[in-house]
Amino acid sequence: MKQKLSGLVAALALAALPAAAQDAAATPETAEVAAAAVEAVSADVVFIFNTLLFLIGGFLVMWMAAGFAMLEAGLVRSKNVTTQLFKNVSLFAIAGIMYWLIGYNLMYPGDGWTVNGVIGQLFSPKSLDPAGAGDVTAGYSAGSDFFFQLMFCATTASIVSGTLAERVKLWPFMIFTVILTGLIYPIEASWQWGGGFLSEMGFSDFAGSTLVHATGGFAALAGAIVLGARYGKYRPDGRMQPMPGSNLALATLGTFILWLGWFGFNGASQLAIGSVNDAADVSRIFVNTNMAASAGAIAAILTTQLAFGKIDLTMVLNGALAGLVSITAEPLTPSIFASVLIGGIGGAIAVLAVPILDRLKIDDVVGAIPVHLVAGIWGTLIVPATNPDTSYVTQAIGVAAIGAFTFVVSFVIWTILKATTGVRVDREAEISGLDITEMGMEAYPDFVQAK
Repeated sequence: MKQKLSGLVAALALAALPAAAQDAAATPETAEVAAAAVEAVSADVVFIFNTLLFLIGGFLVMWMAAGFAMLEAGLVRSKNVTTQLFKNVSLFAIAGIMYWLIGYNLMYPGDGWTVNGVIGQLFSPKSLDPAGAGDVTAGYSAGSDFFFQLMFCATTASIVSGTLAERVKLWPFMIFTVILTGLIYPIEASWQWGGGFLSEMGFSDFAGSTLVHATGGFAALAGAIVLGARYGKYRPDGRMQPMPGSNLALATLGTFILWLGWFGFNGASQLAIGSVNDAADVSRIFVNTNMAASAGAIAAILTTQLAFGKIDLTMVLNGALAGLVSITAEPLTPSIFASVLIGGIGGAIAVLAVPILDRLKIDDVVGAIPVHLVAGIWGTLIVPATNPDTSYVTQAIGVAAIGAFTFVVSFVIWTILKATTGVRVDREAEISGLDITEMGMEAYPDFVQAK
């Protein structure tokens, strides 16, 4: 404690040295020492604030895992809630291990590319700064960066979970999660954030509309196609059978948790808050993120009223999320008005994408494909409208490259799993519910009639 107090006193004294030197008509040598001391203190302060930004942003994004769990638990039927909660816990744990073991250095290889600009360092576990020895010159701690980036990896896997709910086997899902978090996500994300070929082309995706959200959406789409629709979802006459979720209160809570977590998702992606300009930019990102979410919800309200004659709460929840996904590719440069337009259009197209998927008989239980894939693509393609350093052609190339890679690899993996372990529970298990057949326990046992 004494050491910490003495350090604080020293820092304050060093910060006051220029004024003292001026008052005492100090020599040039004294002034030079004072300037060097102030610069050292300034570097420490920048390191501390940047590290705090990563840590606070990281735990806000980690809280989004609870949001996904609550949203999915509310949108699946009561007989599948326990299974959905388990998947959200297990995928988060798998992501933590795989991102440490393979993913981080595969995504951020530095000069150690296995295939230059395409594949980073394989099987190179992440290490931290030695205890008590932070590297001030890096600008932030290694641990805070790893923690923050890991949360994005886990988010990608959460997107897949909701789409495939109510009929996917647990072990094949977890095997796919291992591959998604350890290989697929880190490889495609390295193309931009790791300094890969898309970064060199000028592609821009500030916080991951495509790198995170559309990637999860493409993986979910591949899984939904291989897995097939839930039993009874699409009737022989072509009509869609609604399958309402178990608890819209939980779904609404999950949406608000995700909305809150998104401030860490986008805000901390500024990657610095050690200067006045960075602090102002983080604030700007917060405002734009919130306005896009608000516009997405309002757009969903209007769209569902006009298209279906009544407001659909689940669509409104997904509209807010689609607005958040849309602004994620570029939350800094838009004005508030532009953010409202971007988020509002994202919310509307997410609503309109739902009946298209139903016509194609692609069963997405929670609407993750319209929210994360469709709105993610929209948000990435519209970046040049507010960011003059990008181009529509480059943005389209980036979306196409990431989409093709993720979808094809995911489709192959799901197909292999289907041919080997099988990916879908049998019809009897699906009708009875996965909580009993896969987990052996129910989320709401008190509401089940005794047999």
